[in-house]
Amino acid sequence: MKKSNVFAFVLLSAVFFYACTKDDNATGTSTLTSNVVKDLVADTIVGLVNGQPVGVGKFTFYSLENNAVVPSTDSNSTKWDIAFRGTTIITNAGTSGPGAGGAFVYTGTFDELKTVPTDSTFKKDNAPTSYAITSGSNKGWYVYDPVNNLITPIPGRVLVIKTAKGNFAKVEIMNYYKGGSTPAPSASDDIKLKTQRFYTFRFVHQANGTASFQ
Repeated sequence: MKKSNVFAFVLLSAVFFYACTKDDNATGTSTLTSNVVKDLVADTIVGLVNGQPVGVGKFTFYSLENNAVVPSTDSNSTKWDIAFRGTTIITNAGTSGPGAGGAFVYTGTFDELKTVPTDSTFKKDNAPTSYAITSGSNKGWYVYDPVNNLITPIPGRVLVIKTAKGNFAKVEIMNYYKGGSTPAPSASDDIKLKTQRFYTFRFVHQANGTASFQ
């Protein structure tokens, strides 16, 4: 075979290999997804009782697997993974649902959490006495400022979630107010009440059953 023919054959082979590799990557399905959810309604306030804000008492159910709100009619199913009502967050396990879920609060940054620690213990909801994601100011994901009547996420707190199917996700609550912006301390109580209970959060979901977020 002439040198020119050999060169042409090698060049064509390299182009073919590159094309196949590129196509494989383009059509491959990733098991890791990353999303930001904005203004998720979490039992918005309808009035005051003894000076305390109250909603209608309903959770908003969310599927991390599908990145979608789940109707409350499916609350007793494994279609949802996490649900929100005011500052209370539940997972699909224990007293909250029939799933294989659970959660714990990780101390550290969202981006630094590359994998679920091997010594992790996923708690299950045991309402009304306890929840996997502990409720209360400075106990779980948020702190309440009684002077300015504001709720803010605690930096460096990540919710590590086991989904209803038993997969893993990490969730960071970014804001608790409509539009993703906490009202100024000087804002009126009316504004603080009407704009709260609208979650903005980001999450990474791993669908392949491993504990990796990379």
